[in-house]
Amino acid sequence: MKWALAFFMLVSLNLPAQKKELELDPVTLVSSLNVQKVSQTGRNIIVIPGEQFSKLPVHSVDELLRYVPGIEIQSRGPEGSQSDIVLRGGTFQQVLVMLDGIRLNDPNTGHFSAYIPIAPAEIDHIEILKGASSAIYGSDAVGGVISIVTKTFAGKKIQDAGKNIQVAAEEIMGEYRLINGNAGGFYQDNSTSIGGGLLSNNSHGQLQRGTRGFFHNNTASLSWKQWINEHWNIALRSAYDSRDFSAQNFYTTFASDTASEKVETVWNQFRVQYQKNKHIVVIDAGYKSVKDHFAFNPPSAANENHSYLFQTSVTDNYHVLANANLVSGIQYQQKWIRSNDRGNHNLAQEAAFLIWNQNVDLFTYSPSLRFNHFENGGTELIPQLNLSYHLSRLQIRASIGKTIREADFTERYNNYNKSFVSGGSIGNPYLKPERSLSYEAGVDYLTTLQPLTGAEGQGQLKISATVFKRNQRNIIDWVTTPYSAMPRKDNLSPSGTYALASNIAKVNTTGVETDVQYLKRLDRQRQLRGAAGFTWLDDESNETTPSFYILSHAKFLTNFNLEYSGRFFSMTVDGVYKHRVPQKASAINAWISADYFIMNFKFSVSLQGKRLKVFTELDNVFNTSAGDLLGSKLPGRWWMGGISVNFSNKK
Repeated sequence: MKWALAFFMLVSLNLPAQKKELELDPVTLVSSLNVQKVSQTGRNIIVIPGEQFSKLPVHSVDELLRYVPGIEIQSRGPEGSQSDIVLRGGTFQQVLVMLDGIRLNDPNTGHFSAYIPIAPAEIDHIEILKGASSAIYGSDAVGGVISIVTKTFAGKKIQDAGKNIQVAAEEIMGEYRLINGNAGGFYQDNSTSIGGGLLSNNSHGQLQRGTRGFFHNNTASLSWKQWINEHWNIALRSAYDSRDFSAQNFYTTFASDTASEKVETVWNQFRVQYQKNKHIVVIDAGYKSVKDHFAFNPPSAANENHSYLFQTSVTDNYHVLANANLVSGIQYQQKWIRSNDRGNHNLAQEAAFLIWNQNVDLFTYSPSLRFNHFENGGTELIPQLNLSYHLSRLQIRASIGKTIREADFTERYNNYNKSFVSGGSIGNPYLKPERSLSYEAGVDYLTTLQPLTGAEGQGQLKISATVFKRNQRNIIDWVTTPYSAMPRKDNLSPSGTYALASNIAKVNTTGVETDVQYLKRLDRQRQLRGAAGFTWLDDESNETTPSFYILSHAKFLTNFNLEYSGRFFSMTVDGVYKHRVPQKASAINAWISADYFIMNFKFSVSLQGKRLKVFTELDNVFNTSAGDLLGSKLPGRWWMGGISVNFSNKK
């Protein structure tokens, strides 16, 4: 069956990312829901073209993000098994992930945020907004926002009668019985766009404690957009995503933990857009269903969690003046969980917001205000202000904003519904929402690099530097708590060891981040592209008992990617260096080292005018023994190779 799937993916030739002119100051929507150049937003934003996925030595979206400047990915398992996304030293719960304007964050747990239910070939680009964004997006947008934009939803109506047809597929095999397949596609004529794809990552044999790990991670999706006339268009997406993997010590440091987990997601999304005169009105709706089957070990009863998320929003972008626009909107969310471990619960959330964007000569300012109501957390007024002064090569920017985050179902009710719990993480239904105030100031330098004498191409260099501070209260984390201090003891043992979800009274984070992006076109056939990020963080907390996730982020982070593409071959390298607080779990002989460095390498040879490529890849070149979270060990050196096919009728 696996070989049949692999063969189908290789020969079916669905579609790749659209080719586009790469630049380091593209337009973005993520900062204010208004189309702006990145250099005019007042925010630190990085935009990744979708075609980067096929060029770098990565196999899932979370692996792609791992090597983007300033993003910390805390991986428990490889190739999409499970990863936590961290921005600016927040917890994994404090990053909002969005797909075509709809939030992906699951109401059960933030551990599922990196499960992106689309094939990589569907991605037009990814916008990463660093820093506070709750005034626009509400809960979870504390450390930043990852906004994934697909070609179908981003596509614009084309006036000519021509057709855009693109096709791509890739097959990879390697050590540990690795078989990966990736195929996707996009079709567009003057009024219709259709996109879709498949992704399958599979492996057996990674050595773990007393056993061997595995993963079978599969995604299938299909999207459609139709322009009814010059004013109206509609778009739909439906996707299925399944992650089946070994989860040994993903969540505990117990020697008895030999866990496995399977997470199945069904995702449906709908959009209607109307544009006429000075108004652009967008109606979005999404429905997400997630089944989580977690077995701690063979003798124990499995946790069966089924979470649901329905959301809808109406947004109006009104072009008030030649240099100003007003964005207004309302949003509604309904969350459910049905679980033998957490019980059955429902939560609702409503919000309304206003965003004003105006340019005055070289100055841009964007104040935002959000009115947010939680069913069990009260009402919040959330303001934010972004400022930017844009010169020919410089953007000087500043931002201040309030952020919030509501506890998820795991934090509230984990192990709450079981008859007896001898130890582990215990939810707390009395948790208060997190609140914080974020400040930042920065500068971006963007310049065009003129060609050397005799050279043909030009280039671009962008350097960004930001200083930020986040003052937080009621931050939620897991804290070791004695039985006597537990707020609820009904199903607990007096001799048990527990970690209680708790509000940490005060945590202040200060940081400095620097991003460097470089693009050089040597000639029509050759290009050099690179990016690197450096982030330094310092935390202060008044909590005397150490918590887990607040301390897990890197104190110093460097990540990078570098690509050279020529006429007949290309080479790419990516890597990450971390310095963090070391940890140790003697019961399972596990440790988190103070430092680690991992680098990956990929070499491709082009055949038949770049339509066919063969490549080899080496992950973890130096065979570094490392892990991002205590108990979860990253793979060592890993050889693999493959073949890819690309076709496009566009020159």
